[in-house]
Amino acid sequence: MRSPRFLLTLGLILMSMGFILPVLMVMRILPLGFFLSFLSWTSSVAGLFLSVIAVAYMVNFRR
Repeated sequence: MRSPRFLLTLGLILMSMGFILPVLMVMRILPLGFFLSFLSWTSSVAGLFLSVIAVAYMVNFRR
């Protein structure tokens, strides 16, 4: 399994992508569409999930 830092970094990248994509769609830089909205939501949820798992592994490794 990957290290917790890698999972945390990946989770933060996915969560920031989930934030940046809607901002770019609102500013009309990216076209509005179901696929991009779904991709944004999915990356945000996946990033949150990976970050929670990484923090749980970090707490478990330090004990």
